[in-house]
Amino acid sequence: MTPPDDIVRAVEALLFAAAEPLSLDSIRAYVGGDVRAALAQLEADYAGRGVTLVQRGERWHFQTAPDLAHLLRRDRDEPRRLSRAGVETLAIIAYHEPVTRAEIEAIRGVQISKGTLDVLMEAGWVRPSGRREVPGRPLMYATTPAFLAHFGLASRRDLPGLEDLRAAGLLDPVDLTQDDTALAVEKDVDTD
Repeated sequence: MTPPDDIVRAVEALLFAAAEPLSLDSIRAYVGGDVRAALAQLEADYAGRGVTLVQRGERWHFQTAPDLAHLLRRDRDEPRRLSRAGVETLAIIAYHEPVTRAEIEAIRGVQISKGTLDVLMEAGWVRPSGRREVPGRPLMYATTPAFLAHFGLASRRDLPGLEDLRAAGLLDPVDLTQDDTALAVEKDVDTD
């Protein structure tokens, strides 16, 4: 086994010492050199070990291997379940971001309470992402890197599509029946 070069060692040390995941530009600012090659080398070196190098969004960090995480838990995690409104709101933001409160309400068909967005922001999954350039300049919301990390996604492109959700049985059968009925009515109208 050849010893790692200085850039690989420097990137490794920087990522271990960092308080939060780092982007390529942040790493390059400290280390310089071919950061991508160093990250690829570290990813290969740590594959299958107790600590792995992972990319979440555009940022890199070391984390405990998923199969060993239970060994490091000292306190019992109290699962906080999101309300149905919270889950729906989070899904709308994830699939349509950046999105305003009014757009979320239009998609859901009901008003959302301020508390729903507060819970999602407290969890660190949603953040304000600017203002829409329309009268009133409403605040827009988007997901965060913590959302990607919590759900094990590299990017939003990894979110399941409609066919994936159907295959997993996660779509409401009533909605599927209504969709099929709407398609049948459209076919009848087309043939007349």
